[in-house]
Amino acid sequence: MQRVKQLSMFSVRRDEHRDHGRFSPENDYTLYRGRGEDLLKQITGRQAQLFVTSPPYNIGKRYEKRVSLDDYIADQDNIIGKCIERLSDSGSICWQVGNHIQDGAVIPLDIMLYPLFAKRGLTLRNRIIWHFEHGLHCSRRLSGRHETILWFTWPGNNYTFALDPIRVPQKYPGKRYYKGPKSGQYSANPLGKNPGDVWIIPNVKHNHVEKTSHPCQFPVELVERLVLALTRPGDLVVDPYMGSGSTAVAALLHERRVAGADVVEDFIEIAEQRIHETLAGSIRTRPREREVYKPQGRLAENPFLPSP
Repeated sequence: MQRVKQLSMFSVRRDEHRDHGRFSPENDYTLYRGRGEDLLKQITGRQAQLFVTSPPYNIGKRYEKRVSLDDYIADQDNIIGKCIERLSDSGSICWQVGNHIQDGAVIPLDIMLYPLFAKRGLTLRNRIIWHFEHGLHCSRRLSGRHETILWFTWPGNNYTFALDPIRVPQKYPGKRYYKGPKSGQYSANPLGKNPGDVWIIPNVKHNHVEKTSHPCQFPVELVERLVLALTRPGDLVVDPYMGSGSTAVAALLHERRVAGADVVEDFIEIAEQRIHETLAGSIRTRPREREVYKPQGRLAENPFLPSP
C-alpha cells in the first residue's frame, strides 16, 4: 500500500471554518451535496483545467434512475455542455464510460456520447482503453473487461499535456542504437516509455486497498495519470459525479484544487472521509509503479495438466 506525507500546500492553507460545501476558487476542495449541474452553476468563467468523471451508465444501479436511452443521452448532453462552458483554453475533459445494456444488446456509451463533444467543437485526443482482469462473468457473451476514457480538448496545440510524469517502465531498457551517429548508445528514454492508450490498471474489488462500500469505485491510479498529465499544481479539477471521491484524492495528492458533487449522502460521507485522510497524509492507495498482481502458489497451478 502507499501512504503519503501530509500535504504542505493545502494543509497550511486549509481553513476549518471555510464552507467546503459551496464552491470558491480559494477552496482546496469543494464537496457539494447535490447534482453536478448545480455545482457547475457556482463555477463562473472558464476556471476548470480538467473535468474527469465517470457518469452513471443507466443500468439501474441504486444511485441512478434508469430512463430511456434517449433521455439518458439528453441528460448527458446537458451536463457536458455546462462542463465545456467552464473549460479553460488549455484544459481537458476526460469522460470515462462503459456500456449500456438493453435487451441483451451492448451499447457502447463512448460512441453514443462522442457527438455531444464534437458538435461543440472539441477535439478527441485519445480514446483510452482501461483494461482490468476482474468483473461480472457472462454466460451468453464474452465477459466485459474494459471501459473507455474519452479525452477531449479545444482544437489546436494550446492544451496542457506532460508526458514525463506518467511514463511507465521500458520493456527493453538496455536496448541500444545499432547504427547511425548514436550507434551503441542506449535508445530508451531513461524516464520510461509513453504508456500508450491501453491502460492495464486493477479495478477496485473487495481485496483492493482502496475499497469502500461504493459499488463502482474509481481506482485512484487511473485518475492520477490524467491529473499529472493534463494539469499543473494549483489547477482546478472538477468531477460532477464524485462518487467515492477518487478524483478528489488524486487531485489533492498532487496539490491540485478539486470540486465535486454527488446526490447520494453515503457517497459524500465516504468522499469526505477520504479527503480528510488525504490531507492528513494517512490515505492508503495502490502505488502507481506497482505491477499488476500475478498469483503464485497452489491455486495458480493448473490441475488439469498431466503430471510431469
